[in-house]
Amino acid sequence: MELPGFAVAVWIFVCLCASVGGYPSGKVREACASMVPCHGSSPHLLPEHTITVNGTEFKPGDSIEVSLSGPDFEGFFIQARDAEHLDSPAVGSFVLADRRRSQLLTCGRTKNSAVSHTSKVKKKDIKVYWIAPGDAPKHVQFLATVVKKYRIFWVKIPGPIVSQTDVLSPTPPLHATSEAMSTSYPVSYISKPFSASGCGSMKFCIRNPSNCDPGSASCFFLSFQQEESSVFIEMSGPSEGYLAFALSHDQWMGGDDAYLCVNEDHRVHVSTAHLKKRSYPLLDLENVLEDVSWRLADGVLQCSFRRSIRLPASKGRFNLDTSYYIFLADGEASEGGLIYKHRRQPLVTDGLYNVTGLPLDIGGSRSPRLIKAHGALMFVAWITTVSIGVIVARFFKPVWSHSFLFGKELWFQVHRMLMLTTVMLTSISFVLPFVYRGGWSQQAGFHPYLGCAVMALTIFQPLMAGFRPSRHAPRRQLFNWFHWSTGTTARILAVVTMFLGMDLPALDLPDPWDTYTMIGFVAWHVGTDVLLEIHSYCLVRKVEVIEDDRVQILQSLTSAEAEGRLFKQIVLTIYVCGNIVFLVAFLIAINQV
Repeated sequence: MELPGFAVAVWIFVCLCASVGGYPSGKVREACASMVPCHGSSPHLLPEHTITVNGTEFKPGDSIEVSLSGPDFEGFFIQARDAEHLDSPAVGSFVLADRRRSQLLTCGRTKNSAVSHTSKVKKKDIKVYWIAPGDAPKHVQFLATVVKKYRIFWVKIPGPIVSQTDVLSPTPPLHATSEAMSTSYPVSYISKPFSASGCGSMKFCIRNPSNCDPGSASCFFLSFQQEESSVFIEMSGPSEGYLAFALSHDQWMGGDDAYLCVNEDHRVHVSTAHLKKRSYPLLDLENVLEDVSWRLADGVLQCSFRRSIRLPASKGRFNLDTSYYIFLADGEASEGGLIYKHRRQPLVTDGLYNVTGLPLDIGGSRSPRLIKAHGALMFVAWITTVSIGVIVARFFKPVWSHSFLFGKELWFQVHRMLMLTTVMLTSISFVLPFVYRGGWSQQAGFHPYLGCAVMALTIFQPLMAGFRPSRHAPRRQLFNWFHWSTGTTARILAVVTMFLGMDLPALDLPDPWDTYTMIGFVAWHVGTDVLLEIHSYCLVRKVEVIEDDRVQILQSLTSAEAEGRLFKQIVLTIYVCGNIVFLVAFLIAINQV
């Protein structure tokens, strides 16, 4: 589901709490230690910007001019640190040369120890002055993080090293490398679509739809092939935004090991991430992937990479020789590579699988089994049992009035059996989403609220029927009116609820087939009801013309209904068959999602 613009803005503001370039105001004290923007991607490789100074030696109290320049950039973050311990806190303080474009920040206990931007207005160069402290280390190096745009940035670009007077310059140069250089992937390009050859024999594959060809424009494909101590992974599918898969200990999003391939300005960026509940993935900066390749062609996104089966715990990745549930998701991404929430439920395997174990060729489901059962039972109840039970009670009293079953009129026994079946099916189905979710769902819109209303009316209807007055009691007509209105309200609300439920991510029947089919069912039921109403009216109004005196005699209701018995039975048979067709169509669709 696509987020509204306001929600996107709020989300970005919250997510970028540790961002350098994500705050237009540049107030990024939370990034003092790492200097890393929380922009959902890894830093880029070779820096395009340079840091220069007007001197290489200093003594306490000296001022050194520091300049940052290069192609247009929006944000920056500059610090000076001990060149022999670049992970140590910032050293010294800064003085601004242009207060309109730069501002001072306090990192740790040192006041004015960092400089950042004041707005995201593009700039080509920044100049500041660094003041050497009295307790300065022997060698100081200037570092800068530069944000060109949201997904394009460089972290800790190394600048010149300055040394205290009478202290020899360090040889060789100390730590003069950028974090970006150690975290970006060497990338190559895939020349053709992936192949399912070897699935189930040499590699572990997941395909949706089952047994689809990875070269087709509708096939989601994920494969794992063990090669000694590593696994080669291929992922492809119809997506202009991103594809991602995750390894999970359960069938819920959260605490998972994720791998993303994101279309970023017609180039695919491959990264690893950690999922925390239903929130934006926390992308890693450290490279654990090798042999990264990608391809964008004909609306299909492909990427492949290799990673070791086992990694140190400090890497935060799951070992691949253990069984997991496997998620496969797709969604949209902005031009800058910002990913949006997937519009539909991710594909999830139906069990735990070890991708380095026995090679298998499996499918998956985008709808959990409990949700499928919920939908199937509701369709059975409200497309078949209720509809047929209402038709029988409304139009077959005269037709089956002289037939009895277990001491009661046949129409009444059939009606009661169908309605009690509806109550039972609806009650079971009502519980299943709560079992699956473990409580109330905040993601389902009006569907659960209307579902609760339908459940309440479904329970109230048979309770009210238990207090039905006798046929000739004064209150019988009032009961009939309440019984009819309660049942009709429940049926209308049930249809509306099913319309809303069919497009929820947890079920998401194919569009627009589901809507048209449900409209077809409603038209089928209303058409049958109207046909039988017209037929009954015609029978009641039918007159026998007496040739002698032209006197019109209104036929009795019983005689008129008896004449239409065959017609009604034919209509009922056709109606039941039609309902079964609609039901089977919905059940097949549910089974395929």
